[in-house]
Amino acid sequence: MTTLAHGSDTLTRDALTVLQPGFVGTTAPDWLLRRIGEGLSSVGLFGRNVESPEQLAALTAQLRAERDDVLVAIDEESGDVTRLEVKQGSSFPGNYALGSVDDVELTRAVARELGSRLARCGIDLNWAPSADVNSNAENPVIGVRSFGADPDLVARHTVAYVDGLQAVGVAACTKHFPGHGDTNVDSHDALPRIDVDLATLHARELVPFRAAIAADTKAVMSAHILLSVLDPHRPATLSPQILTGLLRQELGFEGLIVTDGMEMQAVAATYGIERGSVLAIAAGADAICVGGGLCDEGTVLQLRDALVNAVKAGELPEERLADAAARVRALASWTQAHRAKGAGSVSGAAVQEGTAPGAEIGLVAARRALKVTRGERPYTPMTSAPYVAAFTPVANFAVGDETPWGVAAELDRLLPGTETGSYSESSVDAVLAAAGERRIVAVVRDLHRHPWMTEALDGLVAARPDTVVVEMGLNEAEPRGALHIATHGAARVCGRAAAEAVVGTGA
Repeated sequence: MTTLAHGSDTLTRDALTVLQPGFVGTTAPDWLLRRIGEGLSSVGLFGRNVESPEQLAALTAQLRAERDDVLVAIDEESGDVTRLEVKQGSSFPGNYALGSVDDVELTRAVARELGSRLARCGIDLNWAPSADVNSNAENPVIGVRSFGADPDLVARHTVAYVDGLQAVGVAACTKHFPGHGDTNVDSHDALPRIDVDLATLHARELVPFRAAIAADTKAVMSAHILLSVLDPHRPATLSPQILTGLLRQELGFEGLIVTDGMEMQAVAATYGIERGSVLAIAAGADAICVGGGLCDEGTVLQLRDALVNAVKAGELPEERLADAAARVRALASWTQAHRAKGAGSVSGAAVQEGTAPGAEIGLVAARRALKVTRGERPYTPMTSAPYVAAFTPVANFAVGDETPWGVAAELDRLLPGTETGSYSESSVDAVLAAAGERRIVAVVRDLHRHPWMTEALDGLVAARPDTVVVEMGLNEAEPRGALHIATHGAARVCGRAAAEAVVGTGA
């Protein structure tokens, strides 16, 4: 029998097939190409792997030169969570902005254009959209990544997003099953717990997932959350009751079940990634996502061997591992067939309703998502360079801190000489001193969640009533300022739309 090191026997190939690892670099390392040749069927890309569309296309071509049917996945939600434009900010608003407009044809058009760009770069599995119902406004990790707090609204936009991506041959991965919206803990840091009854679960969390399954989403991503009514002991990713019982049997999902990142503390801190991966496959998952923080050959080999050894020890049925691998290969075949047809080519992207001549659909959507509230005094649009005070909370892990956000760059384009400063505490005097005689634009993100930010903003508006306030997170707080602009997200195009409103050329 072939040893594990050679990776040629069926069991070992199946173990490699179910892994979706990341890696470091903008070209594929030799070890990754070697493991693809041995059976590794998927690769996950993150912001660290992306420099430009041209570089990304060359990278995916390099992977497919080794094996044409390799699945190349990316975490491209657009909006605040972008990998494709990690250093520039997204050309598309995120879910919260699209949900606030509530035009499903616009959402479908945005997703189709995003999918076309992904397909042109050789990416065929997108770990999106988020179908979480944001029922808890204090949620530190979902927020603007959700279409909203209404289950039916989230469902119809999830379907539109799935349709848009898959129409151009990019498989959608609807997440985070069975719903991460009602949490106040970030699963990157610890294990969130949701204590709701079954009736609430079915009426709220599961509504968008039922709709996505009916729309033939090719994949679903599990959440690292403890849902006590279904399984009081294990998070959803490791729970047979949730993955097999609920998702497979009750909801009838036949596609690929992908885990959220196995290195996240909600699983890794208790089970470790090796034990966690075995339990996930045993519970019904088909693909192990690992690589947001762990991205080397050693990790891949540890997980491969852990799965093989679990089968040999009788802890993981060989049939379950084989079934998981078969589902990975089935999705790879679907995406390969679409690539062969050229479904994601530039010519395949039809003009969608809701676009405007000369404007990209992402900017069109961002402009439509703006909500502008005027204060009691008449607002005079700015004509000279202002001072932008950005009140900056700590970014959650999914968003990251390398993606720029705000309105300063876009305002500087319209009003050259715009200056900016970033503040992480209540510092009214510092803002006033830095601004001098300039008019002030105060930029906030989730004002309702940060008392220090509220204190700073109220003090600033009291001192300078002509201050413009731009909210780029959840629009939960009462409007303040001479002009209050809610962008419903912090994508680059949201900043541009807000800047246009500040100078009076937009909404």
